[in-house]
Amino acid sequence: MDEKNSSPMARFNVWQTLRLSSFQIGSAMGDIITTSVWNRIMISELGIPAWPVGLLIALRYLLSPISLWAGHRSDTQTLWGWHRTSYIWLGRGLMVLSFPMLGVSLGRLGTDQGDVVGWLVALFCFLLYGLGTLISGSPFLALVRDTAPKSKQGLAISIVETVLIIMFPVVAIGFGRWMQTYDERVFWEMILVTMGVAGFFWFFAVVRQEKRARAGGAPRPGADAPVIPVRAVFSRIWNDPRTRLFFVFLSLATFSAWMQDNVLEPFGGDVFKLDVGQTTRFTGYWGAFTVITLLGSFFIWRKRPPESLSGIARIGLTVMSVGMLFLALSGLAAQERLIMLGLVVFGAGFGLYTFGGLSLMAVMSPDPDAGAYLGLWTISILIFKGLGTFMGGALRDIFLLGLGMSEVWAYAGVFFVSMAGLFAAAVLLRSLDVLSFARDTGRVATPGELQLSTVDL
Repeated sequence: MDEKNSSPMARFNVWQTLRLSSFQIGSAMGDIITTSVWNRIMISELGIPAWPVGLLIALRYLLSPISLWAGHRSDTQTLWGWHRTSYIWLGRGLMVLSFPMLGVSLGRLGTDQGDVVGWLVALFCFLLYGLGTLISGSPFLALVRDTAPKSKQGLAISIVETVLIIMFPVVAIGFGRWMQTYDERVFWEMILVTMGVAGFFWFFAVVRQEKRARAGGAPRPGADAPVIPVRAVFSRIWNDPRTRLFFVFLSLATFSAWMQDNVLEPFGGDVFKLDVGQTTRFTGYWGAFTVITLLGSFFIWRKRPPESLSGIARIGLTVMSVGMLFLALSGLAAQERLIMLGLVVFGAGFGLYTFGGLSLMAVMSPDPDAGAYLGLWTISILIFKGLGTFMGGALRDIFLLGLGMSEVWAYAGVFFVSMAGLFAAAVLLRSLDVLSFARDTGRVATPGELQLSTVDL
């Protein structure tokens, strides 16, 4: 991180952050086509059980310890002359290469659900996609953090992640209109467009954001300390009970929030007989209200220091749990209009939680090991997003096929478990003393320094 960026008085460059945010256009396209479109076609159109599909989607999350290694390596060692940029481009290149395999796997499994080659192609696709995500994810967040002054690092990460959430509904609605019913030719068109558009923005957003290191792999300014093995860095981070509690909190919140991901669209199709185009927009609906709430949060609380936003995150988690309750009731009461209410409430809560939670992630990622800390938080988010995604589908199958429940009760059971987990995460967050961690790591040393973090953009 440059000297000017490490100063608390450095100017926050909005346009630089917005260019970095364009990276998320490609991220949203990749996630929607893999975990939304491909997922729905496999389960609802081809009739494949939800658990193997959920396991494939979750596989990339289960590999997430790689993100700690990638984050630590980008803190300490250059690749092709950069600390962050090369790792980002390497990972995103692997993701681009994985997209055609989605079409190949559907083509083969659509003909024969037991086709071994089709399943192997799908497995390799998600391995490649997952590795690319993990190699590039924490270095990208670290790059965003590096480009902002200390008092605005949480804001910078929040803006970048807000753009991702904005793009989810845009892409979901666009893809939903593009393919109302499954058509293999149209799906291949979507794949090729995703490869081109995502690849462009993954390059454009990052190019020249970081100064190239001197020949010989010189460390970043301020990273002059001897290189510590990643295992030692992890041990030092994990030995702090506040770090462990934050990891548990992130894990529980993420697990509970994403249990709906693998079952939300099949829920609309199985219980209410909605078509692909209608259910694909579900992500767009809750994502849109997430964005609206996030923008309102920026306006209302932009002057508050990130160390003080735990309460906002707790409120968001509580509201999300209410949204899950409405989704469960929509099926039990056979009231389709309650789906929209549940999605709106869930999205609004997700916006509050995202605004507060991302700011807390920046606070809990002190120098000089920001990449390693962010790698650990990425591990938490990815592993438990994957486990939540898988468990949502697995619980649906257990309730439906194992216990013989009706489809209505099977999906409602998933939503009730998600609701309980979100509320428990809100309770757990009350036990975390973020401000003491900020003081101990030098982020907030005095009341005057805390006041400094409240200045306007």
